[in-house]
Amino acid sequence: MSQLDFEKPILELEGKISQLLHVNGDAEVNIADEITRMQNKTDKLLKQTYAKLNAAQKVQVARHQERPHMVDYVSSIIDDFTPLAGDRNFAEDHALIGGIGRFRGRSCVVIGHEKGHDTQSRIKHNFGMTRPEGYRKAQRLMKMAEQFQIPIITLIDTAGAYPGVGAEERGQSEAIAKSIETCLRTEVPIISVIIGEGGSGGAIAIGVADKVYMLEHSIYSVISPEGCASILWRSRDFAKDAAAALKLTAQDLLELKLIDSIIKEPIGGAHRKKSDTMSAVADQIEKALDELTPWNRADLITARAAKFLQYGRNI
Repeated sequence: MSQLDFEKPILELEGKISQLLHVNGDAEVNIADEITRMQNKTDKLLKQTYAKLNAAQKVQVARHQERPHMVDYVSSIIDDFTPLAGDRNFAEDHALIGGIGRFRGRSCVVIGHEKGHDTQSRIKHNFGMTRPEGYRKAQRLMKMAEQFQIPIITLIDTAGAYPGVGAEERGQSEAIAKSIETCLRTEVPIISVIIGEGGSGGAIAIGVADKVYMLEHSIYSVISPEGCASILWRSRDFAKDAAAALKLTAQDLLELKLIDSIIKEPIGGAHRKKSDTMSAVADQIEKALDELTPWNRADLITARAAKFLQYGRNI
């Protein structure tokens, strides 16, 4: 498991437990009691550590490479998923995956960012940073969902939209703005879950939804802490200060009334118990769908627009 600096004492204990478990069973010393004692100590330390994470530490957890990604959620909670590729204009963007499938028996369109799990897949998926054609693909899938009157589920996990020259030349800002507009005008329920990072316009382009949820240790911000520090302090060394100032944690966002609810993660973060995390996300999505079904098209888009126009006014 990848190490987070604040997890080192925990990982050291887990390493010792692992060594004891591999000790020859014929050893004269009974090690069962020692393993139990160390496991209890590990569980207590893990709970204490994750109960008092600061903003910068939550950024680390949200970016943990072993957190479940978009493809993991699709494999776990979506049946009969059929990926749909291309924006019918320029190209396929692997940073944003979309398609149609069944969520607990209901037909749905699923759209989300994919960062990749290893070097090769991260390069393929461009580290989850979507290009204009990705957002145009998202628009196409939203319109398809509206045509067939099936709900949309979006899973957000991106540091931000790709800032490369080619993306800007192909209309990155227009693509994001048009995607936001499409979200606002789509006459079917949209449910968004921030499963890792929710970075800037790259996140909100598919995050303008009727229900917006965040995992407990995910983040959602207008800019990355490093980017903010580079602008305000002229140095990335102040990223920790920027993280605190940005109010980017799920707890901050709930207090500011910018999200609807927080989905609890297992103690120690989503990367420790992936299946439990994905099950919790699925339960929350099902609850939201039950609340939004059946729907009136006009009322749905009116309420969605009012929800986002209210941002910043109820603080």
